[in-house]
Amino acid sequence: MSRQAVPILMYHSVATAPSDLTRELSVAPEAFREQMAQLGDLGCTPLTTADLARHWRRDAPLPPRPVLITFDDGYEGVHRHALPVLAEHGFASTLFVSTGWIRGEHEGGGALDTMLDWDQVRALAAAGTEIGGHSHTHPQLDQLADEELWFELLRCKEIIGAELGAAPASFAYPYGYSSHRVRRTVREAGFAQSLAVGNALALRRQGPYALRRVTVRRGTGAEEFERLVRGRAIARTFARDRALTKGYAVVRRARQVRRKAMRSRV
Repeated sequence: MSRQAVPILMYHSVATAPSDLTRELSVAPEAFREQMAQLGDLGCTPLTTADLARHWRRDAPLPPRPVLITFDDGYEGVHRHALPVLAEHGFASTLFVSTGWIRGEHEGGGALDTMLDWDQVRALAAAGTEIGGHSHTHPQLDQLADEELWFELLRCKEIIGAELGAAPASFAYPYGYSSHRVRRTVREAGFAQSLAVGNALALRRQGPYALRRVTVRRGTGAEEFERLVRGRAIARTFARDRALTKGYAVVRRARQVRRKAMRSRV
């Protein structure tokens, strides 16, 4: 069984002037270009999410220095700024779209910045980007009742299939939050693998529905980016994030218990 750790890079917006709501999780186009050049200089081989899962399911050897480049939500800058750079290097990537945020007939509002439209999503797919699901309205899935959870997954899958002609195989949890129930439902909805966050390297033993990623932000400099790709000092880099996540997890569990109690009274 493969024990090789793989860095899965999580991007959001690639923008010169992102909205205040997306700024921290955005990267400047110049920084993205430099980071992709770094991957090339390090001899990395970018894979799609489906590619990685396929290798691990078959226990097949991975290519030299594998890495995944992933984008969440579906911001317009992925087409405007990231696609030309990926094409220049011949790099594979995966885009996880929240279908209710993508501009067009399925749009339901709530997006945090300018989003892709479906023609742009199709252009990315045609260029070799894997298109995965990221729910319909981008909720915290583990806080939803079963009926709402199924709606978010199936509506997302249905729209992507209708727009692109093929159902998505991969999924990413909004906010990175999941639970055993959510992971089971994602599998039962027909997704073959799914990504969390965790800010750690991905390992086969994490299972296909809980693969971890590392966050690339606006403040990620060249030295830190190389450490992330090489898997060095990741725990120290994200120590503050882990502390905040643990604290918020207590609040979220309390909310979930309260909601279950309210539903049981109905």
